[in-house]
Amino acid sequence: MVALHKLCDGGPILFVQDRTGYLGKRFRLFKFRTMVVNAEELKKSLQAQNIHGDSSPDFKLRDDPRVTRIGGFLRRTSLDELPNLFNVVRGEMALVGPRPTSFDAGTYSMRHLPRLAVRPGLTGLWQTSGRANIGFDQRSDLDISYIRRMSFIFDLSLIARTIKAIRKGDGAM
Repeated sequence: MVALHKLCDGGPILFVQDRTGYLGKRFRLFKFRTMVVNAEELKKSLQAQNIHGDSSPDFKLRDDPRVTRIGGFLRRTSLDELPNLFNVVRGEMALVGPRPTSFDAGTYSMRHLPRLAVRPGLTGLWQTSGRANIGFDQRSDLDISYIRRMSFIFDLSLIARTIKAIRKGDGAM
């Protein structure tokens, strides 16, 4: 299915982007591409539609016109994140933890910095609590709460809750 992108628009199957991880270190994150090839170029013209407002470092749009049909399916099912497993194998990510941000740690305020104390994860408290519907401040609060409660059992419960959240599709954009 992911190869359909290649057939439809000739673009790459994978999307690779620098993300901020453990202790603010940047790394290359791998995902299946869900947007048109020139999505980053179009971002500036869509900035006014950011659901989190102009001052948020997060950029999310309702009905983002850059998302392809195949990409919409991949996002709703979170299949676009499967290549993140390569980042887990490389030790840049964990299965559970705060999601890595696309923006640099220099963008963070002091209250956000504790979320960088652990490796970022494929899933976490944020993904089970509303995903894209939650702004960066609240997301950071959830991440810090996760860090304080980290345990094997809590991680297992978050993995189970992630499966429910994916099935429900709430907050997938």
